[in-house]
Amino acid sequence: MSKTRKFDTKVQHLKYKVLREVARHAWDGTLQDNLYEIPKTIVPGKEATMRCCVYKERAILEERIKIAMGGDKSNPNVIEVIDIACDECPVGGYEVTEACRGCLAHRCEDVCKRGAISFDEHQKAHIDKTKCVECGQCAKVCPYTAIANHKRPCINACKVKAIGMNEDFTAKIDNEKCISCGACVYQCPFGAITDKSFILDAIDFIKNSDCNRNYKVYAIVAPSISSQFTYAKLGQVITGIKELGFFTVVETALGADIVAYYESKELIEKGLLTSSCCPAFVTYIEQQFPDLKKYVSHNLSPMAALGKYIKETDPDAKVVFIGPCTAKKMEFQKPGVKPYIDCVLTFEELQALFDSKDIDITTLPEDVLDNASYFGRIFARSGGLSDAVAQGLKEHGSDFELKAVACDGIEACRVALLKLSKNLPVGNFIEGMACVGGCIGGAGCLTHGEKNKSEVDKYGEEAHEKTISDAIRVLNLKSDK
Repeated sequence: MSKTRKFDTKVQHLKYKVLREVARHAWDGTLQDNLYEIPKTIVPGKEATMRCCVYKERAILEERIKIAMGGDKSNPNVIEVIDIACDECPVGGYEVTEACRGCLAHRCEDVCKRGAISFDEHQKAHIDKTKCVECGQCAKVCPYTAIANHKRPCINACKVKAIGMNEDFTAKIDNEKCISCGACVYQCPFGAITDKSFILDAIDFIKNSDCNRNYKVYAIVAPSISSQFTYAKLGQVITGIKELGFFTVVETALGADIVAYYESKELIEKGLLTSSCCPAFVTYIEQQFPDLKKYVSHNLSPMAALGKYIKETDPDAKVVFIGPCTAKKMEFQKPGVKPYIDCVLTFEELQALFDSKDIDITTLPEDVLDNASYFGRIFARSGGLSDAVAQGLKEHGSDFELKAVACDGIEACRVALLKLSKNLPVGNFIEGMACVGGCIGGAGCLTHGEKNKSEVDKYGEEAHEKTISDAIRVLNLKSDK
């Protein structure tokens, strides 16, 4: 790892090291022979650096290796819990703090229907966790606000309430509620919740392509790549991807231009629409607001739209999407998308691939991405899709009055969808992004922050194509103007 900081957290760095070593042996064809040795290369010596002992540390690394190799095949979710790593967090829930004054009123005791409140010799309250059902009534009536609700980071991060606890107090994910957004992955301070990797599939595609030349492997990169790999230039990143063995690199922003063009047309026809670009947002609607599915745009996501175009142009192609999103790992497996996308990687995994082949991208010459328009590129941040749809309406020559609501984060999405479900005023186009800030806030990003938004806008302004129509004209798509 270079002296320049590549990741936000040490948890990300640890995850990257596992992916790097797995990838390194996969390139060499020595992975199966070195599975037991990989943990020792990451945690050398006999002293633990993160856990109680080196043996537990290596046991956890073995579980991380399994997930780096594709994880539990019987679990359809791409988000998994490493039980052995999930034992350091306190149980959480309602707890009595030092602010308790041992008052005489005992309102907390009176309101508790489970008899979970008791008092010591100093009249300080205590909560019996075996009786407490976390209703929170005691906290509401305490005059000193001395009872606080301490949630685990994963539970606090999950806005769809898909995370609970097993009997041994390890995290448990309800796959019926999970939207695979990865918020818990990024927030877990022990890295006990993580996303399955398809990095071995990508390596196999490249290696087999090199051997028999029967097909080409295309990398399609999300526009949020412009805010990542801050220690190098974007053009060097593109050259690095080709150095890995990809035939070419195409920006998914071109797929975003396709979506903006046709989604704006669909909005004119229907009058009310919710976006289909964010798979976590679409899954959230399907699970929590099924009556609103009729409003979801019928257009594919930018990833799938671009993959579809590539497959129609080159039927034997393998298409690998590289982006910030863990939910994309679920999306590409859906029947409507699977024909167009063969694999999904995150930016974290791309960094691991570079270093697995000792590619120092800072030493490479710059290549260019010049496929998309400004409007396709700004899809990466919240509000970008709405701006692109507005441009699409303009290019269609329509006088349709756009009333867009840009929602970043599931809580904002929930508010807008609730209003729509109750026929309250909420505009005529809901742009839903599960991650705060949009795709630049995705769990698979190397870095997260407000600066990322300005980097995306700067990247958009550098686009050669100034209109959506200009960008997609080279694709020979039929114009409906």
